[in-house]
Amino acid sequence: MLAGCSGSGGFFGLGGSDGAASGPAAADSTIGAGSVKVALLLPLSAQGAAGTTAQSLRNAAELAISEFSQPDVQILVRDDRGTEAGARNAARAALNDGAELVIGPLFSATTQAAGAVTRPANVPVISFSTDSSAAQPGVYLLSFLPETEVDRVVRFAAQRGRKSFAALVPDNAYGKVVRDAFQRTVAATGGRVVAVETYAADRSNLQQSVQRLAAQAGQFDALFLPDNADTLPSIAQYLRTANVDTGRVKLLGTSLWNVPSVLATPGLQGGWFSAPDSVGFNAFAQRYRAKFGTEPVRIASLTYDAVSLAAALVRTQGSQRFSTAVLTNRAGFAGADGVFRFNANGTNDRALAVLEVRQNNAVVVSAAPRQLQ
Repeated sequence: MLAGCSGSGGFFGLGGSDGAASGPAAADSTIGAGSVKVALLLPLSAQGAAGTTAQSLRNAAELAISEFSQPDVQILVRDDRGTEAGARNAARAALNDGAELVIGPLFSATTQAAGAVTRPANVPVISFSTDSSAAQPGVYLLSFLPETEVDRVVRFAAQRGRKSFAALVPDNAYGKVVRDAFQRTVAATGGRVVAVETYAADRSNLQQSVQRLAAQAGQFDALFLPDNADTLPSIAQYLRTANVDTGRVKLLGTSLWNVPSVLATPGLQGGWFSAPDSVGFNAFAQRYRAKFGTEPVRIASLTYDAVSLAAALVRTQGSQRFSTAVLTNRAGFAGADGVFRFNANGTNDRALAVLEVRQNNAVVVSAAPRQLQ
């Protein structure tokens, strides 16, 4: 089943429990006037980037309702304040108001707090957290999970003949997740992990870690670099200084690479990274700008997809609309960023593209599948 709904990831780096100027506190509100109630829990009154992001996600929900033909849903927007207590209170209020589905929260801790309220009531949650530990039966993650991105790019590299892998990862929670996923996927493809080096958050030992890898560069033909624009230019420079031949050693990354400053880094040209196909998001962003006169945050498509999915299931699935069997249908759903599906354990599978850094641009070298295996 492909429900006609028309989200994204790295570890969420916003303040609060788990990004721009602070936004005004927003009172609870409703979007739409349908008979089926769906809650949307967001940190609307949180300070800083969390509050600004929450407002963009709320706008995306409003866009989804406005574009869906006669949706029989009413979105109950509730402020969870970005705290565990706030999420519990917002979830209880939503259930008392008759919500049959909860969309959000944004963070791992608030997702777990809301889930503790909703699961005993058999009301499912579709969360925006990118932390897989927040997932469980009945609490589904819609975001782009780091593990999925790692799996896609490593499998593609193996298909292209890469057999010996190394990795340079940050010594933080995100680094641990992607390192573990990297090692699992390399093993699953029959490859070999030659070396894994880490570096501190302040990057004080980054050059030394690169030098240790460079000393083994003749033993691997792919190097995984899962970091962002703050660190990748330095890594590229240290690789050049250490005479690592990036013509022979293919550099691999995640969607954190998909920003102009990274794409313009000379030492990363020719590297591969995984990310959602941008065509669907660009179309969503154009409609968002036309309606609200501002740019959406990159994960705003998550709310758009979740609300559109809820409206589609209400229309097509009757009383079973939010049942486990419907939500975990293996054929999945079509969203703004491609095809996705929820797994029984609360994680998800997503169709991702592989892109190559080429002349300061990202060029698709392996398109995102149109359906999941």
